[in-house]
Amino acid sequence: MNSPDIRICFVGDSYVQGTGDDQCLGWTGRLCASARSTGHNITYYNLGVRRETSADIARRWLAECEPRLLPTTENYLVFSFGANDVSLIDGHRRVPEAETLAHLQSMLRVAMTRFRTLVVGAPPAHDDGHNRRLAELSTRMEGVAAELGVPWVATLPPLITDDVWRHEVQGNDGAHPRAAGYARLTQIIASSRHWWFAER
Repeated sequence: MNSPDIRICFVGDSYVQGTGDDQCLGWTGRLCASARSTGHNITYYNLGVRRETSADIARRWLAECEPRLLPTTENYLVFSFGANDVSLIDGHRRVPEAETLAHLQSMLRVAMTRFRTLVVGAPPAHDDGHNRRLAELSTRMEGVAAELGVPWVATLPPLITDDVWRHEVQGNDGAHPRAAGYARLTQIIASSRHWWFAER
């Protein structure tokens, strides 16, 4: 490969981690495999942790990314979270909306000065109430990203009506798909004009 030495950190929750995918690729692995197949010399780091909220991610992301994104490499960073923030415990969100937005803003302000940065919106689950809360939060998160000039890829609108995604999530654990669902999610991100290594 004649491509520069490219490093990408994907930071987020179980969707980033690829929970439910028997192929252990998720959308992050599929995206990077596709990019490598077209000649991009990518090393990617999956920094997804199950059940983590924006508060958890805000505490750890920089310490985990700094050793991986080096001064001598071409560096990219993808954030994706929000689903756990709107999950309910005893009728209350795990993270209030204002705090989620503050965490996102704080992380992006640091990240955008150091790395090429992208935010991928969280995908839907098999729960209408959860999806309504997530849709509202995602709209506001996208607004925060837009104010800072950081690109956003929405995944909830196309997936909430996608038969493959819905079937896989419903047939699995109600939140995560299997391999075919992650493949659909990958297609959405890969076709976005904001994904740096999209096929043109």
